[in-house]
Amino acid sequence: MATPIIMPKQGQSVETCVIVGWKKRVGDAVKTGEVVCEVETDKATFEVESPAEGTLLAIFHDTGSEVPVLTPIAAIGAPGERVEGAEQGEQGPREPSPALREAAAAQAPTAPSAQFAAPAASPAALEAAAQGSAAFGPAGKIMASPRAKALAASRGISLQGVRGTGPGGRIIERDVTAALAALNPREYRGAGKPAAASAPAAAAPSAPMAAWPTAHAAPVAGGVTEIKVTGMRKLIAERMLASLATTAQLTLNSSADARMLQGLRAKFKESPEELGLRDVTINDMVLFAVSRALLQNPELNAHFSENTIRRYAEVHLAFAIDTPRGLMVPVIRRAHALSLREIAREAGRLIAGCREGGITPDELSGGTFTVSNLGTFGIESFTPVLNPPQVGILGVGSIALKPVAGAGGETAFVPHIGLSLTINHQVVDGAPGARFLQALAGLLSRFDLLLAQ
Repeated sequence: MATPIIMPKQGQSVETCVIVGWKKRVGDAVKTGEVVCEVETDKATFEVESPAEGTLLAIFHDTGSEVPVLTPIAAIGAPGERVEGAEQGEQGPREPSPALREAAAAQAPTAPSAQFAAPAASPAALEAAAQGSAAFGPAGKIMASPRAKALAASRGISLQGVRGTGPGGRIIERDVTAALAALNPREYRGAGKPAAASAPAAAAPSAPMAAWPTAHAAPVAGGVTEIKVTGMRKLIAERMLASLATTAQLTLNSSADARMLQGLRAKFKESPEELGLRDVTINDMVLFAVSRALLQNPELNAHFSENTIRRYAEVHLAFAIDTPRGLMVPVIRRAHALSLREIAREAGRLIAGCREGGITPDELSGGTFTVSNLGTFGIESFTPVLNPPQVGILGVGSIALKPVAGAGGETAFVPHIGLSLTINHQVVDGAPGARFLQALAGLLSRFDLLLAQ
């Protein structure tokens, strides 16, 4: 019997992966442990290795396909061996055989429940999806992924009547899409792809509107490059939109005296190498101060989901970084308990992992608060977008001179670092956000005293 190659489960929060490219073709000889394809989540790229030696008999999903985790993506075995449950070249998820289920369990030891996601909903299953029952977890809470919750909230439907097809009966994004398709078949066709609306004839537009060209009304002169939004970029786009659609975001702007930060940074660069401080950056100092300010303001070190606020005693500090593949947000675990040098070392390790492709899904999840620094690009202030279920994110701007009135009435120009705090106003009011910024500004301006604590 052919051996299936299973889409591995990359971390607890990953439900689907996109196949970036196949390294082997049908008919190629494959050794155990040899890479057969690359897959991508919204966070990182990974290689899938062959679980056995033999010939690649079938590929079930083409490059670019988004496939649920723990689903067969190919089969390997002896030439001419029968591929159970699938024909060569057949596309789309399918119900796995008992042998495939056993192989999935063996290849995914980190999964809490070694189950397959159900196959893509057929037209007959769409109505059942809308009339099914939700899966409940501890304390009667509906088990659903963040993306499923965001989509349901944005479309105004309850998850109570949605049947979950994810691991353990968990509701995932495609289940909500299937329910929407069943409720509004004219808008959705197939597995939730919006169809072009057939709107009734409208009154003739006014002259100014009629003169405004549509996106494809006429060809545009010059060359054009079309870039298909897929993989990580597509998921970032979906999550940014869901964040704005499902949270009440309010941004507060402030600044902090940066003279102490600049002075210490200069001293660190000239310090003895054995102290390990030469590579400490101003951003590392900001991360250190934020981890301490959150302990003083626990309202910001929290998650909000399912009408429940969860405040955390420990600070797991996420920070956004730019990579060739897009925005990534690794997490410094227990940042509040680390020294400045330890935070700088851990941040450097995570940055290297993101940019070189060695980061793991678990290192990109579980943050309780996020910091995004655009100061190195000369941005003085901006509106960072929340990373739900987190309730706060800090934007760090550049250091610029700011006029400050002196004791004698004279005006001095003092370097200040820009701070922009976005909060979820559903659960965090303006005053707690302002107190956090005030506390953080104080810690940054007296950073030497913070280090002495």
